[in-house]
Amino acid sequence: MHLISDWFRRHFSDPQVVILTVLLISGAVALLLLGHMLAPVLAGVVIAYLLEGLVNILERRRVPRLIAVLVVFLCFVFFLVFLLLGLFPLLWQQVVELFQELPSKISWVQRELLRLPERYPDFVSEQQVIDIISVLRSELTLLGQQVLSLSVASVRGFIWTLIYIFLIPLLVFFFLKDKARLLQWVKRFLPDNIKLSTEVWREVDQQIGNYIRGKFWEILIVWAASYLTFAILGLKYAMLVSLFVGLSVLVPYIGATVMVLPVAWIAYFQWGWSSPLAYVVIAYIVIQILDGNLLVALLFSEVVNLHPIAIVVAVLVFGGLWGFWGVFFAIPLATLVQAVLKAWSQHRRKKTVETPTPNTSDVAP
Repeated sequence: MHLISDWFRRHFSDPQVVILTVLLISGAVALLLLGHMLAPVLAGVVIAYLLEGLVNILERRRVPRLIAVLVVFLCFVFFLVFLLLGLFPLLWQQVVELFQELPSKISWVQRELLRLPERYPDFVSEQQVIDIISVLRSELTLLGQQVLSLSVASVRGFIWTLIYIFLIPLLVFFFLKDKARLLQWVKRFLPDNIKLSTEVWREVDQQIGNYIRGKFWEILIVWAASYLTFAILGLKYAMLVSLFVGLSVLVPYIGATVMVLPVAWIAYFQWGWSSPLAYVVIAYIVIQILDGNLLVALLFSEVVNLHPIAIVVAVLVFGGLWGFWGVFFAIPLATLVQAVLKAWSQHRRKKTVETPTPNTSDVAP
């Protein structure tokens, strides 16, 4: 107990460390309790971070901030309208086609499974195949019930979607326009001496901004490259598949590994065991290699590098806590932890240097 109490006394006797700890705990508790209700605000903050880089570029060209905000915001609105009116109908059409062909694909899988005992009698028995098929049927029944429940609640979800479509752009505009005023308002509720917290905030603010903007461009580039590649190779549902390939970069390492299965599955049902299937899989692997070794290095050169184990642990922990947003912010949150530990250690070393050590030569024998 003395060891633990001494450790707390040594590390938390500094007011700077106490303030930083209280701010971190308060933010985590607020997200855990109010994260679902504040989802539009969080989305607005993310998009504002994304657009802030473009506003800064215009400001560096001596464009007044209000005009820069208006220009960037109008471009964002046009991009949103393009997604809703131009891209979403195409994606929805491909989703409908995929679900229409799904029963035939499931029947084909069942037929192939029933042939396994004839081909490999020493490894697979008929009873094992029957058990597998029954499990698949129960899972598909459960999936159908979930889809039905979603369709029943689709009216309320549609209403909330409309609210978000108008609410989130409004929040984004005011986050960009009144950024300085909002930050000044937040500072009024903070203690005066928050030097350590300010150092952590500056580093995390830069890292999160760079990460969000870099991740947005990475998704667009991977999405576009995948769509062009799959469209040239003639893969069905090219737009839908490429969208999920682009979104898979949100989860480094894991997303790229998981997405190879649906890509290969769709290509197999379209062509079977043939050279086009191999071309699609090879093209997907090449895109992932270029993304991981070239694109990420170009877009995230200013972001703190994290070990792959740290990234996987962050995805599992924060994804389990906050779902999609936890997965999206896994790397920034891991960067926050790294920035806190780095600032804390630097603060401790600085305090150690500033603390005078007793001069033994002045002590009387």
